[in-house]
Amino acid sequence: MKAISKIIIISVLALMTLMLFNAFLHTPSIDKNPTPINFTIDEQRAINHLSKSIEFKTISNQNASSKDLKEFLDFIDWIKISYKLVVENTSLEMFNQTLLFRWEGKDSNLQPILLTGHYDVVPVIPGTENKWQEPPFSGKIDSGYIWGRGALDDKSGVIGILEAVTYLMEEGFQPERTVYLSFGHDEEIGGVNGAALVAKHLADREIQLEWSLDEGSFLLGGFIPNVDKLVAAINVAEKGSVTLQVVGKAEGGHSSMPTSQSAVGHLSKALAKLEDNRMSGELEGLSLQMFDEMSRHMPFIYKIAFANRWLFGGLIDSYLAKIPATNAMIRTTTAPTMLSASIKTNVLPIEAVGTVNFRIHPRNSVEDVFDHVRELVESDDVEIREMYYSGRPASEVSSWESSGYKVIESSVREIYGDVVVAPGLMIAGSDSRHYGKVADDAYRFNPFPLSNEEFAGFHGTNERIETDAFIKGIKTYIRIIEVGASK
Repeated sequence: MKAISKIIIISVLALMTLMLFNAFLHTPSIDKNPTPINFTIDEQRAINHLSKSIEFKTISNQNASSKDLKEFLDFIDWIKISYKLVVENTSLEMFNQTLLFRWEGKDSNLQPILLTGHYDVVPVIPGTENKWQEPPFSGKIDSGYIWGRGALDDKSGVIGILEAVTYLMEEGFQPERTVYLSFGHDEEIGGVNGAALVAKHLADREIQLEWSLDEGSFLLGGFIPNVDKLVAAINVAEKGSVTLQVVGKAEGGHSSMPTSQSAVGHLSKALAKLEDNRMSGELEGLSLQMFDEMSRHMPFIYKIAFANRWLFGGLIDSYLAKIPATNAMIRTTTAPTMLSASIKTNVLPIEAVGTVNFRIHPRNSVEDVFDHVRELVESDDVEIREMYYSGRPASEVSSWESSGYKVIESSVREIYGDVVVAPGLMIAGSDSRHYGKVADDAYRFNPFPLSNEEFAGFHGTNERIETDAFIKGIKTYIRIIEVGASK
């Protein structure tokens, strides 16, 4: 008995020693930050330009007929006037109201790169205008912020890129490789008449980009639990999407004589089953790479868990699944969003319809979602219908070992210093779904730091960007272009 106890004690001590040893080795992959770089730019001009750009109500409504074309054309005219140096030193092609600038490089043998953003914005929810601290299209500048729709999504990106290119041109910089700048007018409704046409234009001319950089994640503070540094997740992929209708079916009739099984009842049980049995999610591939790097910056107790995933993997997956933001990074998500049933309070519906949106992780396909839903809830009383013709699969996963990724990563570190940089997964969509077809690697990242509170303005109320954050982002764009356009 004593021998067995001794074996158990030795085994436990050996296990603890191994766990601690692994945790001590679980340190940041880059120990030293590069030498800081700074650029002296015309800050007031940049701030004023972003402010002015917000005043244009370039709203993409889901109903295309309600588009105010004049606002888009006025914005384009303003761009041409405000950025004359860019216009003079590039060639410009238009795809509807999407602008494609080509800045010719000195070496035609080098693959081009693309920096892109979109200037269309989502509507402000009618009736919520009085909830804004500043009018949503005022572009108000105060002591700390630039306010208005588009300040984050994505006029700050568009103006930031144009200011960066203007600075480089004023400094006499000449790119070695050709640089494309594309600014979309319909990203918020799919980019089919803008970015998709640009991508086709490049493909038709057999132009294959080395890499592209689009909107995506920001430098976020407080976003990842237990990481007290800014986190720059350079998104190397984006999730796909498919929307299904779950339809509960039953006999209709008068509500005074309800049947024992109603269409609403069948639907509610089906939706509850879908929410209680989500598609599986775990740390692997891209998600694993992302959290592996971030966990190296966590307190030691968390390093023990992440450095010993062979033992704590299930616990980690369960913890991440409880937080909406991290849950979305590790699985295909299930989101019931709309309901409809009877046309009158005393009429039993023949059909009750629930609309469910799935955001597809790169490990899954559109077919996987269909199979999951049908196997789980389809029956004689529940029908599954596809709301649209077809879903959109997740994008290809770009390399985080490529020269393009390293250019973006080093530029962020040179401007911001001690930050966490890791490959990430974009849980929404972007125009990179189109540009990625003509790029070896497609990245999605906005180099502006945001707090959780500021991030809440993204597609929401009181959208704004801190002026200092905007200026730092421009400097990051300058460095990305300066290095990325060189050999």
